[in-house]
Amino acid sequence: MNEVLKKTVTLPVMEHFYTIQGEGFHQGKAAYFIRLGGCDVGCVWCDVKDSWNAEKHPQYEVGTLVKEIKKTAAKLVIITGGEPLMHNLDALTKELKAAGLQTNIETSGAHPMSGTWDWICLSPKKFKVPLPEIIPLASELKIIIFNKSDFEWAEKYAALVSSSCKLYLQPEWDKSAELMPMIIDYIKANPKWELSLQIHKYINVP
Repeated sequence: MNEVLKKTVTLPVMEHFYTIQGEGFHQGKAAYFIRLGGCDVGCVWCDVKDSWNAEKHPQYEVGTLVKEIKKTAAKLVIITGGEPLMHNLDALTKELKAAGLQTNIETSGAHPMSGTWDWICLSPKKFKVPLPEIIPLASELKIIIFNKSDFEWAEKYAALVSSSCKLYLQPEWDKSAELMPMIIDYIKANPKWELSLQIHKYINVP
């Protein structure tokens, strides 16, 4: 095993759990989430700021994570964060795929791609923009709408992703009541976009 993979046999894990995917293209599907510690993007509205410092979270062996997943009926595994691509994910996805599991990642795209993925959700952030080489890999573009200028940000990246990429606008949770009418009007005027909601927060699951 090369030196890069030796360093990634363990990963800092903030939490891992089996639940329902609450947002985006796979909304409503059963999924096992692995939330990795470490993030340098720094979104001011981030709802998992405890994930930012990777050193706060225990290291898990990749094999241990796969064993935990296999205790459930999960077929879909979503790697999120933090910013998961701060870590080399080749070893993790190799074992997940060997176990017959679907691999999804949620990323800002601010770090180089690693791992083998069935679905890539790109959610670019103004605080640290995505690497150009990540953008055409996106299966799904999810833009968090925090203020009116974010629609222009959304269109910038919609023009850069592939023609098959799904396009989603998602209100920032704490401002959703204020933003929702604006987002609905925008989608009606620009029907290439779809609405993404954090339904897990409505149905009270992780």
